[in-house]
Amino acid sequence: MNNTTHTLVKADSHSKERSTVGAEISKIGVSAIAISAGIIACWATACLFAGSLSNGGPFGLIINLVNAIVG
Repeated sequence: MNNTTHTLVKADSHSKERSTVGAEISKIGVSAIAISAGIIACWATACLFAGSLSNGGPFGLIINLVNAIVG
């Protein structure tokens, strides 16, 4: 006679799925923040470029900035 015991191993897949979903949500959040930061950086660069063009170059922009602060 063969004395073998069969056991059924049930893996807890719920915790693995939750950690995977949490990791994916974190990746989406980090990506959204990075894209927002990139858009803001492009907008700031465009504003500085336009400001320097309207004030006669970068030195004119700095001089007008100092005049605006000092009064």
